[in-house]
Amino acid sequence: MNVKAGDIERDLMEAARPDKVGVLASFFKSGCGEYGEGDVFIGVSVPDNRRVARRHLDAGLDDVRRLLQSPVHEVRLCALLVLVEQYKRGDAARQREIYDFYLTVTDRINNWDLVDLSCQYIIGPQLMDGGDRSVLVMLAASESMWRRRIAVVSTLWMVRHGEVDDAIGICTMLLGDREDLIRKACGWVLREVGKKDKGRLTAFLDRHAGDMSRTTLRYAIERFDRDERMHYMRLGK
Repeated sequence: MNVKAGDIERDLMEAARPDKVGVLASFFKSGCGEYGEGDVFIGVSVPDNRRVARRHLDAGLDDVRRLLQSPVHEVRLCALLVLVEQYKRGDAARQREIYDFYLTVTDRINNWDLVDLSCQYIIGPQLMDGGDRSVLVMLAASESMWRRRIAVVSTLWMVRHGEVDDAIGICTMLLGDREDLIRKACGWVLREVGKKDKGRLTAFLDRHAGDMSRTTLRYAIERFDRDERMHYMRLGK
């Protein structure tokens, strides 16, 4: 056994609350036929998981890879939180190493919280610092719902730093996506675009409101006033 990975798993078990397992399993849709089918929960809250991760920032990528193979949801989350914290603290070379590694393990980033709590803090800043943004298109074109969600959510970093073009482009690519978790992610990102540049959002909606799902549209216009919301809902499907 890899000693550091074992230490992390042991700390997570000590933080586990068995009374929370049922709630988490239901919330993250781990039942038969649901998107999180087969995911195992031990009942660790996100704040407690972050505390465990911060105690183990000396974990190597081999440790992280081993943790990501775990069927336990909170173990995979902790591995990703370690990566996020290491990325924040790393120099340019270390950040590139973590980014490259992250792209090799996306098959294990397979629930929405695992995506949302990691990709925007690793892929986002790496691409803003000059990385090849075509990776977003590659991810958005994937058959994997989780890789498509990674593509969308990663653009939040750019949006929050004033760059909205990638978010608009990826959301346009995914307008016809049939997965509810992609529709919600696109709506979330578009809402954030509107906070930075409402004109870009309204121009997008003027062109595409009739093509997007009601879910995406409702999320995107959440901060609009009542009359604006009614206007765009009438344009929608």
